[in-house]
Amino acid sequence: MQEPASAFRLDGKIALVTGASRGMGQAMAIALARAGADVIGVATTDMSATHEGVEQRGARFLPLAADLSDGDAITPLVAQAAAWQGHLDVLINNAGMVRRGPAIDVDIDDWDAVINLNLRSAFLLSQAAARHYLAQGSGGKIINIASLLSFQGGINVPAYAASKSALMGLTKALANEWAPHGINVNAIAPGYIATVLTSALQADAKRNADILARIPAGRWGQPEDVTGAAVFLASPASNYVHGHTLAVDGGWLAR
Repeated sequence: MQEPASAFRLDGKIALVTGASRGMGQAMAIALARAGADVIGVATTDMSATHEGVEQRGARFLPLAADLSDGDAITPLVAQAAAWQGHLDVLINNAGMVRRGPAIDVDIDDWDAVINLNLRSAFLLSQAAARHYLAQGSGGKIINIASLLSFQGGINVPAYAASKSALMGLTKALANEWAPHGINVNAIAPGYIATVLTSALQADAKRNADILARIPAGRWGQPEDVTGAAVFLASPASNYVHGHTLAVDGGWLAR
């Protein structure tokens, strides 16, 4: 039996984190490195700050540029990631987007863009990673980044709410199939985290005040607030956790 502290270590593991250039993706990549993992970051924008943060924790970092909305790019991307050090152990499906506007006015191209990145790419990445996990025979971890809107409907974000609700369902479905093979599929549902994705809400004085009034913790979350859950779900400490969506929301859902 592992000692409690070592159960949270990721020494020798290779983790793939999408959307790793900033915000939660960057924070999780650095936290995984601190726990001992080498990290592969995927983004369409500059990852130099993430690269530096990972290496400062004594880990290796491989930056891969990819447009995850292009489904044909995903299988070769995961193959490249698995070939880097000969194995792949952790996948965090963090990349996502939001398009805001009343449902009555949603353009179908905007709808498709959100669903393709937030849901379709997460499935394709999970499928590709699971194939490597099965071939390795060593199991693996898949962590989807869901949302409070996996539980609620939100306002003026119908495609985002649909994608994140579906992602929670997908997490359960994949866990049901892959748990017998030692593959843990779980999700994190961040609350209101201060990132670029939520900048419009932070800048809206009324919405910002309304949001803060409902959060028992009394503040917006920071990207680092999500990292403990990410390390837990990536580590052996979560080996008997399957199909769960862990809210990291300052108490929002309890209100």
